[in-house]
Amino acid sequence: MEVEVDVIEFRVPIENNKTLFVWNIQSTFSDAFIYESIWNIFCNFGPLYLVKVCPNAAGVEPGFYALVKYFSAAQASKAQKATHGRCFFQSSPLKVKLSTKQYPNFLHYSKPLSRSKCQDLANHYLGFNGWSTHIVTLKDISNCDDAGRLSTTTGDPQEITLKYGCIMDVTFPQHGLSCRGVGVAEETVEGTGPDVVLPKRGKLQRWARDKAVVDAFEKVLLLVLGNGKVVVECRVERDDVLQDEDLKGLIKVNDIPWSQFDPDGQEENEDIPWDLSVNM
Repeated sequence: MEVEVDVIEFRVPIENNKTLFVWNIQSTFSDAFIYESIWNIFCNFGPLYLVKVCPNAAGVEPGFYALVKYFSAAQASKAQKATHGRCFFQSSPLKVKLSTKQYPNFLHYSKPLSRSKCQDLANHYLGFNGWSTHIVTLKDISNCDDAGRLSTTTGDPQEITLKYGCIMDVTFPQHGLSCRGVGVAEETVEGTGPDVVLPKRGKLQRWARDKAVVDAFEKVLLLVLGNGKVVVECRVERDDVLQDEDLKGLIKVNDIPWSQFDPDGQEENEDIPWDLSVNM
């Protein structure tokens, strides 16, 4: 007997079979009321990535239409069958179909989710205690590469480039798995006073942490079985299996020697996708 498996990725859903087109929405309601009503109806079938409500084009009968995006194709299909032709909050029935919009080939590669969307999706399928994050390292790398150099242009205010790197582990204790992510945040600041630099440092640290969490979740797949059980799989890269203490001396980031870092810090440059460059 075959077991149905729905694969959930921590990426922006763009596939047609995950997107519903809802129309024949009456014009007697406000945008906010329609948005809330549509969300409340369709979230019963699974977590939603997006609900968007738009007025009908000029020259068409007054009214609204909506786009509903799921993370799951199976849930989108189930929602379409259950809602098409039903009235719900209005006197006339809604029309619901799977989207037929075609994307150019260069747009087929979807973007990663934001940190908040990753958290919402993980909480829905795994629960608040089903996953956790741990900072492996968070370090100021402003003095590495070209960062941290002051502007020498005559008449211009001093500028300094601040840069932070973070390595984060996302752990799934009930499944005995973890994934490692890397994030780098950088910004050029005019002025070098503490009132300018300190707030920027705090912001860049948060950005680096957020990017590292997103990078880790990109390696995670949730396999939702027909009986409701959720299995976690991690796309582990070769470098992810290295122990922290084994990384020293093996890693190069844009040809910066590891000696510039302390033994407890493992940083990464965002120009290098995914993970670490290992010299064997």
